[in-house]
Amino acid sequence: MRRFVVQQLKRGAGTIGAVLLASMPCYANAAALRSPWDGVAVKATSASYDCPAVEHLPVDFVTNGFYRTDDPTHSIVDPAMMKAYHESSAPEKRDGDEVVAAADAYRTTGSLAAARCVIAHMEANARGRALTGKMSSNQAYYVQGWVLGGEAIAYLKVRESGVISPEQAAVILPWLKKVSQQTKDYYDAKEAKDAAAQNNHYYWAGVELAAVGIATNDRKDFDWAMSAAKQGIAAIQPDGTLPNEMHRAMRALHYHLYAAGPLVLMAELGMSNGVDLYAVNGGALKHLVRVSMAGMVDPTLFEKATGVKQEMGSPSNERIGWAESFNRRFPDPVITKLLSECKDKGYMYLGGLPPA
Repeated sequence: MRRFVVQQLKRGAGTIGAVLLASMPCYANAAALRSPWDGVAVKATSASYDCPAVEHLPVDFVTNGFYRTDDPTHSIVDPAMMKAYHESSAPEKRDGDEVVAAADAYRTTGSLAAARCVIAHMEANARGRALTGKMSSNQAYYVQGWVLGGEAIAYLKVRESGVISPEQAAVILPWLKKVSQQTKDYYDAKEAKDAAAQNNHYYWAGVELAAVGIATNDRKDFDWAMSAAKQGIAAIQPDGTLPNEMHRAMRALHYHLYAAGPLVLMAELGMSNGVDLYAVNGGALKHLVRVSMAGMVDPTLFEKATGVKQEMGSPSNERIGWAESFNRRFPDPVITKLLSECKDKGYMYLGGLPPA
């Protein structure tokens, strides 16, 4: 069986499989974890790619939230706090944007230079122990998870490119594991205190753990992510809404869309590994997506439930780009129309362009 797993990893992850098996768990009855990009051929090209210079990201990360502290719904932005948040988190998010953009450039143009850019950034982050130290706040943990999740997906997008050396994999993958362990510890402690506090952040953590679990072939991390997704889907009400997100007053619709995105991506990652999250709770995830997307056209349901007018926005990559994968599986005329108005469907927190 171990020989079989080595062979599978070599097919799915270039030359790094055998290197990983020495340090990663071996599950005797489990095949190697796969991503939706594994086995999807990319024609390699010599197209150039302008790779941004790697910034030095901190080990300890200091940033804070941006909602007014006297607002229990966490829906009213404090302008000064938002400005400070943007400034303090800019380098980390910028690195995530650059890594994810390079990965998508490889997938769409075949540029090996773009794939090398992904690995150059991630190797530098790993060697510098970026974001592996103390997180200053809840918001710092959120940003840590968004960036690591996005970069872990970028790694999955290029891992069959042939540009990753065993030495680079041996540096990058333990770094991903170290940060994802911090995420697990943070959310496990939070859940132990208050299971009702689970909301969209828990699902975003699931995206990070699922991507890292697949990259490192760690089924425990992957299963943690699938459990987080199942808990989120179990919370979906018969009307297709999420109670914790409905508490967000004028941003309830926004946070329903923001919760649906990571749940859908986890469903896509699950499908590549024999886990059908779309079938959980009577297909509740499909109901959540359709109700949330319909709210973009008519927010009446959300306004009646919250008693306030909803904050509306254009069909952007953050709001609905993720729905492209869903709409391929479950075509819907409302979603199709909204997606036609969304020109850029790649969002860094979700690793860029959604899986086809």
